[in-house]
Amino acid sequence: MIYIYTDGSSRGNPGPGGYGAILKSGKHLKELSQGFRKTTNNRMELLAVIVALEAIKIESADVLVTSDSKYVVDSVEKKWIYGWVKKDYKDVKNPDLWKRFMQAYSKYQVKFKWIKGHNNHEENERCDFLATQAADGLNLLIDEGYEAANK
Repeated sequence: MIYIYTDGSSRGNPGPGGYGAILKSGKHLKELSQGFRKTTNNRMELLAVIVALEAIKIESADVLVTSDSKYVVDSVEKKWIYGWVKKDYKDVKNPDLWKRFMQAYSKYQVKFKWIKGHNNHEENERCDFLATQAADGLNLLIDEGYEAANK
């Protein structure tokens, strides 16, 4: 089992933002984070999950994603994503990321667990720190999907 913990953050909505993710498997631990100059909190929450799934190197792994994002967890657990796929993501926010998510998600056996944010969950607090630090950093990337859709 691979355990993924994620969080996203933005300073304003839109504004500078970042994601943080932790992957744990046995004795292995990997932390991922990146900041962007202009994005939204929901995009960063979703991107954290995507980047973490893309970092897995074990084919068909069982994965548990723990997130404080109702946006991400409900979209998958309530199966909204499958309706969006059928409609080719028409009228869905962040279609670029949802398409990328489905590519990564389909490779694994993924379950989601929602937790309340800022509730002293060790890994969630660490992900929040990583996301906030990335958003406040100097080497902010361009969230091309967001900026192209919001010119």
